[in-house]
Amino acid sequence: MLIEEHPKALLTRYGLFAKKSWGQNFLVDERAYKAIVAACAVGAQDCVIEIGAGLGTLTSRLINTGAQVIAVEREHDMCQVLRTELSGQPNFTLREENALLLSIDALALPKKPVVVGNLPYQIATPLLFRFLEQRQNLRHIVVMLQREVAERLLAPAGADAYSALSAQVQMLASVERICNVSRGGFIPPPKVESTVVRVVPLAGTRAPVRDLSTYSRVVRAAFSQRRKTLRNALSATFGDEAIETLTATGIDLGRRGETLSVAEFARLADALPATSVDTQ
Repeated sequence: MLIEEHPKALLTRYGLFAKKSWGQNFLVDERAYKAIVAACAVGAQDCVIEIGAGLGTLTSRLINTGAQVIAVEREHDMCQVLRTELSGQPNFTLREENALLLSIDALALPKKPVVVGNLPYQIATPLLFRFLEQRQNLRHIVVMLQREVAERLLAPAGADAYSALSAQVQMLASVERICNVSRGGFIPPPKVESTVVRVVPLAGTRAPVRDLSTYSRVVRAAFSQRRKTLRNALSATFGDEAIETLTATGIDLGRRGETLSVAEFARLADALPATSVDTQ
């Protein structure tokens, strides 16, 4: 089963249009479709959770792999299209719900699933973190993101794009670029360029760290004022009394946060009192 109809024709047939408030931009680039499906690397014994299935054009291609496909779509009009076009497929299930509230563990799937989707840009980062929270229940994540966000995920320490997002995600997963997609690969064309990445959760963490919540606080504090030294940025969050403790790590607090590796952030975090129960 493959939905071969162009998304524009589908929208016309159903009397619909792309809703800006929902961040709807429908993929039409066949090269991108093939790259996404290949990056999922699934077959008849596998499970796929597609986030924001929309008109079902990617969904149908995933169904054709033989994998069990669970489409998660919140917008009611899109759900109507999905039910009409794909409900007869035995390896297709539709869940009309908010992906931010989805519990993978509650699905009780026979195998760890792959999560895939063209994420609405306005909620892409919260969605990514939501799935990384559930990383022990996942094989990997293949997502389309705004290129600027993807570059942050991929950036090494010291690069211009290196950010709090980089250090937080790279502590938990490996990230690789699958392909870039131009504005013309969608209808309507978005205002930004896009990139597909594959995020593969690590078995543990990239560097030893006692408490991930403290690690995240340190990272966010270090990047909250990019032009400031670590000493100034961290004292604003943790207080001047913490600086002596952090100095004992041997890390030069005269550096800026964007120069620190994941391992160095972990050393700073471990020098501070834990802020919550370990979430590793």
